[in-house]
Amino acid sequence: MTRRASIARVVAAGGALVAFADTPAMAETLARTTSISPADTAWMIAATALVLMMTIPGLALFYAGMVRKKNVLATMAQSLAATALCSIIWAAVGYTLVFGGSAPLLGNLHNLLRGMDMNAVSSFAPTIPEALFMLYQMAFAVITVALVAGSVADRMRFSAFLWFAALWLIFVYVPIAHWIWGGGFLGTAGVLDFAGGTVVHLNAGVAGLVAAIVLGARRGYGSENFAPYDLSLAVIGTGLLWIGWFGFNGGSALAANSRAVFAILATHLAASMGALTWMALEWWTRGKPSVLGMISGAVAGLGTITPASGFVAPWAGVVIGLAAGAVCFWSCTRLKLFFGYDDSLDVFGVHGVGGATGTLLTGVFAVSAIGKTSGLIEGNGTQVLIQLYGVAVTLAWSAIATFVLLKAIAVFLPLRIDKQAELEGLDVSQHGEALQ
Repeated sequence: MTRRASIARVVAAGGALVAFADTPAMAETLARTTSISPADTAWMIAATALVLMMTIPGLALFYAGMVRKKNVLATMAQSLAATALCSIIWAAVGYTLVFGGSAPLLGNLHNLLRGMDMNAVSSFAPTIPEALFMLYQMAFAVITVALVAGSVADRMRFSAFLWFAALWLIFVYVPIAHWIWGGGFLGTAGVLDFAGGTVVHLNAGVAGLVAAIVLGARRGYGSENFAPYDLSLAVIGTGLLWIGWFGFNGGSALAANSRAVFAILATHLAASMGALTWMALEWWTRGKPSVLGMISGAVAGLGTITPASGFVAPWAGVVIGLAAGAVCFWSCTRLKLFFGYDDSLDVFGVHGVGGATGTLLTGVFAVSAIGKTSGLIEGNGTQVLIQLYGVAVTLAWSAIATFVLLKAIAVFLPLRIDKQAELEGLDVSQHGEALQ
């Protein structure tokens, strides 16, 4: 009797478990858990680390190597501060405003970090934990803000930069990221941007140009020697950026698959061709190929291939890299000289112009077998016009909103340091430190 009773209890318990598992809540939990791919998760953890490495130490070293000795630490501090500040803001409100809901203009507050379940996944990346997707996108927000600082190197007050970084992330980066990637009106219109040609590079480049004009040129610009302090630092930074870009573009596939591999291959080929093209043009026009020119060409190739990397065949990376090296070289020499603006580290010339060029070329070289959308080479010339629409909207919003934010901040505190502090250097005047 006891044995029969035990069997009955087991059967009853099993029936109860089956009945419980059939409830919608349990079925949803099981579905969310089993949809997470260990392979995709592992790759995206690595990709996230690579993208974060692009800002610290990659961009920090790249920028610091190109300023004067008295501003090296201050330049690094901007990248470090942007990483810390923007990470907190992104986790608090940025992520949910970009990826919460699919309203045309802005997301909602449904995806706040405090309510995120450990097994939750996002509809944008259903095979990895949502927390990882949020973290990966955080690294993009961080580097975009940090990029802008290069245009105003040597002269922006650190306190003003902190206010600018926080407000610009919320009012400029977040809306554009939602419009393109979060279900906003540009994405639904068909604008293609795999990893940030508009959201990151064009956006940061235009903002940098506006900031450089609003703050004004560095004292002595055009008459004094502004030679880089240590290009070896910039070369190391370029290497870290180059490798990190594999996570930047390859990780944007959001899975460990062939599309990620194609994106990485196209990225590497574009960077290589961009470096060679800039080197050749400089050799031809100035008689000698400079190290600064080669690393600038590599970064130009990397930024220009970014929007196209997951939509084009790898061979197109070579063509896009060639265009990047040529167009960005022209913009950093002839265009900058013609208009006379002081974009300290050529953020607009490399990232702004490169991002716009790459976004337009995505409409030319997109292949339906890779990204499910055809470009001009497959007979869909309309895609180029759609890409142009995305470039125009991004440029307009970034320029207008950046200008308004800078003017608003200037009401409460000066944007740039005074003459004596600039002569002394930002390292000492802003941080009380200096390289020996």
